[in-house]
Amino acid sequence: MSVAPDIPPPRSVSRRGIWGWMTFDWAAQPFFTVVVTFVFGPYFVARLTQDPVSAQAAWANMATISSLVIAILSPVLGAIADRSGPRKPWILCFAAVKIVCLSLLWFAAPGSPLIWPLVLMILASIAAEFSIVFNDSMMPRLVGPDDVGRVSNIAWGLGYLGGMIVLILVVTLLAGSPDTGLTLIGIEPLFGLDPALGEDARITGPIAAVWYLLFILPMLLFTPDATKGQPMRQAVRSGLRDLRGTIGELREKPGIAKFLIARMLYQDGVNGLLILGGAFAAGMFGWATIEIGVYGILLNVIAIFGCFIAGRLDLRLGSKVVVVISLVLLLSATVGIVSTGPGFVFFGLLPLGLEDSGGLFGTAAEKAYVAFGLLIGIAFGPVQASSRSYLARSVSLGDAGRYFGIYALSGRATSFMATLLFSLLTYASGSARLGMATLVLFLAGGLLLLLRTPYPANGPDR
Repeated sequence: MSVAPDIPPPRSVSRRGIWGWMTFDWAAQPFFTVVVTFVFGPYFVARLTQDPVSAQAAWANMATISSLVIAILSPVLGAIADRSGPRKPWILCFAAVKIVCLSLLWFAAPGSPLIWPLVLMILASIAAEFSIVFNDSMMPRLVGPDDVGRVSNIAWGLGYLGGMIVLILVVTLLAGSPDTGLTLIGIEPLFGLDPALGEDARITGPIAAVWYLLFILPMLLFTPDATKGQPMRQAVRSGLRDLRGTIGELREKPGIAKFLIARMLYQDGVNGLLILGGAFAAGMFGWATIEIGVYGILLNVIAIFGCFIAGRLDLRLGSKVVVVISLVLLLSATVGIVSTGPGFVFFGLLPLGLEDSGGLFGTAAEKAYVAFGLLIGIAFGPVQASSRSYLARSVSLGDAGRYFGIYALSGRATSFMATLLFSLLTYASGSARLGMATLVLFLAGGLLLLLRTPYPANGPDR
């Protein structure tokens, strides 16, 4: 099988080109941090309507639809990109869709129809994930196998830093308390934003759009891309043929197949925590934008340190060890979160007082929830960054687009199952807690299979 056009070997790529590639995560992360997880998502569930249970199920359905589209098309686009060559035109195209959709979230005012923000979030999520496929597939061309884990974790840490900075700006300068109208630092929200109209949460869409537009520029300007390959029509035919061949090759590469299946399972749990975690806390404790924002800042601070530490561990111990440790931490944290509620932890085995000491996270249960959340912060970035380097160490340069497309498929192929199970159990029981509990099954299943996967994944199978 012939391979895609290539660029010079990693040693010829400048430091500016590598740093340009890493700033993509810095540019992309605020969408996931402030829009999906900690501000707009909880606002959609708790404040956009008067029915938070149905809104949370609708939010999960949004994730299900976008996941299905991503799962079907990501490997196809990755295979076509391998043949057509450059990744940057694809990233630019999807960036335009993402930026427009995020900007329009400003119009999702309380009482407005849910359908429009849901459609915009579906399109923005699809565009964001497709851009990540093409950006990730550039990585093996930029750095050698020894450095790929360190660079991947640093990039992910930079992403969390970017997300945290935007989140801090929101809670200190833009998000007013529903009670006092003042921000976390005691000032009037900038631009006259009215929290009663949800403007403190709605503004996160345009902010994430502008941030993304500005900070993908270093990657577009300085990071080398693959050379031009086949004309688009021929690239489509060749790419689809290559994709069929790649899927057939997986039968001869059981290690890579096993890794992709394991990742498919545990990434579903990770995606569920990302999409539903903040909204779950907002629904259970009634947290407003400030509480959710501070919770997100704490998780992102821990996540930054987690990524930089994991980068060193990845270099010394390998990507597999980092992923396994991260999954154990995520499992522990998810069980803790699901078992926590007003007045109890560990499913009531440890009763807690209901007294509210005032201020942020005033009850004991809220403090316990935050503590479990910090475990997620430690492991959330490393499990994804080291999974990315795990695959990068296991495939050739010419195959990177196709395999990272399938990698995206493995991260989304059954993620609709996690959000669908959440929706079904939430609708049936009226309890989001039972829906969140399904994430444990995906994390545990992926961990057990990963333990039996070789490292690198193209090595001898066990």
